[in-house]
Amino acid sequence: MSIELLSCLLTLFLLAGIGTPIGYSILLSSVVYLGVAGLDVALAGEKILQGFYKSTILLAVPLFIVAANIMNAGSITDRLLNFCVAAVGRFKGGLGHVNVVASLIFSGMSGSAVADAAGIGKIIIEMMTKDGRYSRGYAAAITAASATIGPIIPPSIPMVLYALVSKASIGSLFLAGILPGLLMGMVLMAMNYYLASKRGFAIEAPIPLRELPRKTANAFPALLMPAILLYGIYGGVTTPTEAAAVAAFYALLLAALFYRAISVQGLYRVFVESARSSASVGVVIGGAFILNFIVISEQIPQSISALLAGSEMSPIVFLLLVNLLILLLGCILDATTIILVIVPLFIPTCQALGIDLVHFGVLVVVNSMIGLITPPYGILLFVINAVSDIPLREIIKEIWAFLAVLLIALLTMLMVPDLVLWLPRVFGYQG
Repeated sequence: MSIELLSCLLTLFLLAGIGTPIGYSILLSSVVYLGVAGLDVALAGEKILQGFYKSTILLAVPLFIVAANIMNAGSITDRLLNFCVAAVGRFKGGLGHVNVVASLIFSGMSGSAVADAAGIGKIIIEMMTKDGRYSRGYAAAITAASATIGPIIPPSIPMVLYALVSKASIGSLFLAGILPGLLMGMVLMAMNYYLASKRGFAIEAPIPLRELPRKTANAFPALLMPAILLYGIYGGVTTPTEAAAVAAFYALLLAALFYRAISVQGLYRVFVESARSSASVGVVIGGAFILNFIVISEQIPQSISALLAGSEMSPIVFLLLVNLLILLLGCILDATTIILVIVPLFIPTCQALGIDLVHFGVLVVVNSMIGLITPPYGILLFVINAVSDIPLREIIKEIWAFLAVLLIALLTMLMVPDLVLWLPRVFGYQG
């Protein structure tokens, strides 16, 4: 390891360790590398500008953030919850199932786990804990666990970022996330049913089936968003970036005109909050552009590929080891940092071993999402704690069962690539 790289890593870990935001930590440590290497520090600005200029797909990120925030600001989440209660609330563990199904649906609009947790989290937790029907920790834990589905079912901000670093087809990535997302929902609902039966949670009064068509019609325009996105991309009507713009515009039409649930002042607050969220992601992306330049300069991917080639490692063993590493990193790093900084190191090795990059991308995103609920530093645990005021220790106590079944789902996706790649292949993907 060169002295330049060592100084960069020491600075990065020191800044991150004292609580500096990860984006600023990456930027400053990269500047230290350039200084120690005797390179012009202005090269940092050049790499950031080049990276953003060449990556028009990144425009999809703020647009998906705007779409999610508009959904949260309007009454759309309430209508979706009413539909979910009517559809699955009658079964054992009813509100737990509502929680998961609502996340499955909302994930088709937001593309963000944090937006999912913040958007429906507080509402559904209050519904579950009313009159003591579910414990606070259980309600918070299943909300956090179900929010991990957000970036798996399209649209997905992490998949947009993965497409940026891997050059994989974003349309194929979106399609590849549908079945894994449904699998995650199924295992969470199965665990919820088991725990509800074991603990004797109260069953909700069933809503008459005759009311289901009305509630479905009320939520139907919102349910159309994922279909519109995928048709736009795979029908050749829009690029992925244009599809993100359509999603934001469609969300605005629904909230402002169809449901009449957002005011001009509310829309202003949505844009301000979206700008802040987009800027925080942009800082990490900008830092990653410089850090990736450093990684290439130090020939780290080539060194990893040579090391693994010499060991004659099988693709399955490689995937298991990489996923274990990402799981461990997910405990302390956010998904954006993992995808932009860590994952590019393994892309050349995946290509050398014949691992499909769409399959690998879905595994990476699912793994990163599981990291969001992994104690002690899972970001979603803190988000749920912030919106519900439920003590973190109560959430962590209940999260382990849901974490276990999500890991089983991840292992299934790893061992059965066709589960991930079947739907993209139906639509012509050649991987």
